[in-house]
Amino acid sequence: MDFIQRTIDLARRNVAEGGRPFATVIAKDGELLAESPNRVAQTGDPTAHAEILAIREACTKLGTEHLTGTTIHVLAHPCPMCLGSLYYCSPDEVVFLTTREAYEPHYVDDRKYFELDTFYAEFAKDWRDRRLPMRHEPRDAAVEVYREWQRRNGGERRVAGAPTA
Repeated sequence: MDFIQRTIDLARRNVAEGGRPFATVIAKDGELLAESPNRVAQTGDPTAHAEILAIREACTKLGTEHLTGTTIHVLAHPCPMCLGSLYYCSPDEVVFLTTREAYEPHYVDDRKYFELDTFYAEFAKDWRDRRLPMRHEPRDAAVEVYREWQRRNGGERRVAGAPTA
């Protein structure tokens, strides 16, 4: 199966149906594991990005949050939310088919608190200096939730089975 062409075709079909120009195809052992177009326009859910939906489907099928052994094909370089999700699920490789610079003359997705080309600088700032208003309300009871989690996990701080460097 040509996973790259399938990613392009899925995105093209989504655009034809009124959706946005993004798609993700996840392969494991040379087989299709999961796929999804972006469904934000159809659902009104700003988290319904193709990568997120395909990752959810793949993890459900495999019964794990770890996608080691997979290759994830995405139409465009991932946005910050999707990039974070890709890091969390630990695929063997992410293949993206176009850059933001290449598609920007045709599509832009800037938001109230960041533009894609400045997001990483914004994200790197101390939380007090970001454009997104944030307020820290420290509570010892909040930390206690983590202590309880650690106790229930035999004193371990890491999620069991999580791939690490």
